[in-house]
Amino acid sequence: MSKHITHWIGGRQVANVDSAPRRGDIFDPATGKVTGQVDFAAIADVDAAVSAAVGAFAGWRNASMAKRTTVLFNFRELLNARKDELAAIIVAEHGKVHSDALGEIARGQEVVEYACGIPQLLKGGFTEQASTGVDVYSIRQALGPVAIISPFNFPAMVPMWFFPIAVAAGNTVILKPSEKDPSAANFIAGLWKEAGLPDGVFNVVHGDKVAVDRLLEHPDVKSVSFVGSTPIARYVYETGTRYGKRVQALGGAKNHMLVLPDSDLDLAADSAINAGFGAAGERCMAVSVLVAVDPIGDELVEKIKQRMATLKVGPGCNGDSDMGPLVTGVHRDKVTSYLESGVADGAELAVDGRKHPIADADKHGEPTADGFWLGPTLFDHVKPGMSVYNDEIFGPVLSVVRVSSYEEGLELINSNPYGNGTAIFTNDGGAARRFQNEVEVGMVGINVPIPVPVAYYSFGGWKASLFGDSHAYGADGVQFFTRGKAVTSRWLDPSHGGLNLGFPTNS
Repeated sequence: MSKHITHWIGGRQVANVDSAPRRGDIFDPATGKVTGQVDFAAIADVDAAVSAAVGAFAGWRNASMAKRTTVLFNFRELLNARKDELAAIIVAEHGKVHSDALGEIARGQEVVEYACGIPQLLKGGFTEQASTGVDVYSIRQALGPVAIISPFNFPAMVPMWFFPIAVAAGNTVILKPSEKDPSAANFIAGLWKEAGLPDGVFNVVHGDKVAVDRLLEHPDVKSVSFVGSTPIARYVYETGTRYGKRVQALGGAKNHMLVLPDSDLDLAADSAINAGFGAAGERCMAVSVLVAVDPIGDELVEKIKQRMATLKVGPGCNGDSDMGPLVTGVHRDKVTSYLESGVADGAELAVDGRKHPIADADKHGEPTADGFWLGPTLFDHVKPGMSVYNDEIFGPVLSVVRVSSYEEGLELINSNPYGNGTAIFTNDGGAARRFQNEVEVGMVGINVPIPVPVAYYSFGGWKASLFGDSHAYGADGVQFFTRGKAVTSRWLDPSHGGLNLGFPTNS
């Protein structure tokens, strides 16, 4: 049966105000078939969600820490108990394999658990007798209704980078997920209601640019959190701040993995496969450029090619698939176009993903369904200036660049306009320490290919990978979703009297 996804406003499913709304198709990426439709919000629908968030804010903000943490812990338990259901939803609409969907839920769950400690995280400071009879203390308070605009590649994890801390701190939320895989957001909304979250604290509106623009402009939305491509991140940041909002906008990436000659090449090859082709390369932290310091280039490329041949590409619901399809046919075609442009630019197409066998293929080796397939692809002898190097492809395409020294590799990474994540593979502690100090990238892995920080640190890049000065979750997340207030207090002794019109000074 075809499904119909609409908005979640004020604690319940809500149809569009317009009786004939604009809608988008939802696909099963493994078959290419339409499995449902999602309503696209009009301005009136966004306004209704914001109104619900405004109405719920005062009560939730004034709820005790004990009440808020009780709801957070309930949500955590429900999410853990029903993670397989949520993973199945992600597989059906995004296409990633089930184990990878469970992995993104687990990483999002870390932020939920971090937010469960909100009483400790919101503790202020207190100075007694800062001046004679005067005490000074600091508190942090919720912003109000906040908007979260999340991408298709992690329909559960990326929203969970933001909303657990936002809700725990006393804010109300309007989530606008990707229209490509919208069902996970509604499932999460249902868990919040079951956990005891008051109606209106967590709302979901689906749609496209109409919904995004209204959230950016709405006077009652106090902040915007966004993850997506760099051009859209820049647009969200510039538009949101122009309307007086606090904005954190995480953009695109071109993540490099530098492999030194002294490294364990088997570990480096395994890591390149895992980081380059997991989730079909649809990760903002995917390694898309491997920088090999010669003379190890040929040996490393050969090890990678051997491992690529063993990868099982097939439907995400198959328990033995390593990699699923891409999210849409349009995106698959865009990624595939880089195979032609890379060759035209002079790169060597060492492994052509179009020829990789797909599970459930017929005797000719061709997929039996019209899924959005592209197998793992490897380019060698790539150089800056080529499209496969310059662009964020966001697919299972790994490019190998050969350099002659650590210094040349470092310069290559630092000259790139993106600065999201990077990694170095080496057995030399001095080289690793030098790299972490000299590289101009926000997240660094040492023999770790995807250095996504744990929840009590913060996620975010440098340069064109981040707009705004606030990273996601961790201490930065608590700061972002609250405002600081300093209170200077004096309680007069009953015997005190007299007037003093002079400028107040500390004494």
